Amino acid sequence: MAKRLRTLIGSALVAAVAWLAPLNMASADTYWQCVPFARLISGIQIFGDAHTWWRQAVGKYETGFQPKPGAVLCFKPQGKMRLGHVGVVSQVLTDRVIQITHANWSRIGGTRGQIERDVTVIDVSPAGDWSQVKVWYDPIRDLGTTSYPTYGFIYPDDNAQRLAQNPFNKAGATAMAMVQGAASQAANTVRPGAGPLQMLSQAAESTDRIAGLIQSATGQAQPERH
Repeated sequence: MAKRLRTLIGSALVAAVAWLAPLNMASADTYWQCVPFARLISGIQIFGDAHTWWRQAVGKYETGFQPKPGAVLCFKPQGKMRLGHVGVVSQVLTDRVIQITHANWSRIGGTRGQIERDVTVIDVSPAGDWSQVKVWYDPIRDLGTTSYPTYGFIYPDDNAQRLAQNPFNKAGATAMAMVQGAASQAANTVRPGAGPLQMLSQAAESTDRIAGLIQSATGQAQPERH
């Protein structure tokens, strides 16, 4: 089974390299900062450090405090995150739970600059206005212990949506995710206690896992399971 998995991962890497071959070398760099990645997949044309996006969006894009797919969640600077952070909403699960796709957040395999797809973000603000959130942190396989202040959401206009749907942009983002996803799986297969069967088990438990995260972050009681 391990041999077969290695073969599948190798095939994924080969496919990813094939996708990346025509791309500009800057796009093929395996270390991603959050800003260029968010710009690539959202189509929102704002440049500069992440914490400046909210101010720059004024007069150019609509902003607000409710998540929508494709919107950019803009984080305020805090502690070591002195430049802020941006991530793109991929799914809205409930009024207080979303998933985002972003770069350069978790250390995956001890390395920064990784792409993470569809990670859980929970609104823990007292007013329910998404001004304070907790974010999934991959090394601990849980929500991080820190609550992060945010400015709000920047919504893409028609032009941004067209850019985000451009096949060139989608190919670049998909190829990078394939490369890093395959590399992460390869590392897990040789890490003690994280073999293929355990990975399958973890995937099967993901629904209960998310329910537990929501409960721990928001204090909401979850129905008992029988």
